[in-house]
Amino acid sequence: MKLMKTTEAVGQVLCHDITQIIKDVTKDAVFRKGHIITEEDIPVLLSVGKDNIYVWENDDTTMHENEAAEVLCAICKGTNMSRGGVKEGKIELSAECDGVFRINREKLRAVNSFGQMMIASRHGDFEVKKGDKLAGTRIIPLVIEKEKMEQVKAICGDEPIMRVEPYKPHKVGIVTTGNEVFYGRIEDTFTPVVISKVEYFGSEVIGHKITNDENENIERCIRELLDEGCDMIICTGGMSVDPDDKTPLAIKNVTGNVVTYGAPVLPGAMFMLAYYGEDNIPVMGLPGCVMYARRTIFDLVLARAMTGEILKKEDLDKLGEGGLCLNCSICTFPNCGFGKGR
Repeated sequence: MKLMKTTEAVGQVLCHDITQIIKDVTKDAVFRKGHIITEEDIPVLLSVGKDNIYVWENDDTTMHENEAAEVLCAICKGTNMSRGGVKEGKIELSAECDGVFRINREKLRAVNSFGQMMIASRHGDFEVKKGDKLAGTRIIPLVIEKEKMEQVKAICGDEPIMRVEPYKPHKVGIVTTGNEVFYGRIEDTFTPVVISKVEYFGSEVIGHKITNDENENIERCIRELLDEGCDMIICTGGMSVDPDDKTPLAIKNVTGNVVTYGAPVLPGAMFMLAYYGEDNIPVMGLPGCVMYARRTIFDLVLARAMTGEILKKEDLDKLGEGGLCLNCSICTFPNCGFGKGR
């Protein structure tokens, strides 16, 4: 930076905040660091006693914080994301649609370990709504070496490290199992819960089968729904380890591709996920807790499945830290710690 006469500083960039103090009225920055001085600013600067000011001395090896912030924003901003304006080296990013927020965590850590710059974001792999704030970026100093920004760009490559994946409408089939429901001994209160959660993501339940606890009948119902064009199957009931709980066996027999039976999440430990055929149609077995608990493993998996993501066992294994729902009196999910272990 360099010191120069205020009257000669039009077009220069301030290196620090300029504070104005008016007794009983204000004590605040009248101009912030990074402000580009205009002709109209000169009388104001003189009125606060700034006959000389420090300005940024530009050269070919450095970048102003706002210019560098644009580089950092481009590194972050992927599909279905919008950005705010740049101010004091800061830019905020928001969601342009409902969907699941994705982050390349390895690259995010690389940028944040680099020094003189930062990216703060919400947790990835969780649902977001249109307009939600996703991340904020900032360049720490007023000026930063161009070489450093080029190095960060090289590390991150051409693909942005963040994006929002929109939900894809699914044709969902539900298989309700249990002798007590099949024979009309109790009312089916499970299926309405599942329908509500499916419709929340813009998908439609196009088929519903009710069967007893025989695994052959459960298998038949799953196959019938697949034949009817369902591209997601959800089975309710019969998911515990009791001898007469045959839903896991039926799912295994139909798909032959079980990702997991059991997940490190409470509520929802007895959850099952499998995929059917070359199209990887998800087939889920839901434990009874989904019927009465506000948030369960089903909420953690369903949003991601609705984007078309093919989940692996390791994806569910990671949920253990943070996988305990605290059943808060006021539920703020997904803006809470549930499922956010890494």
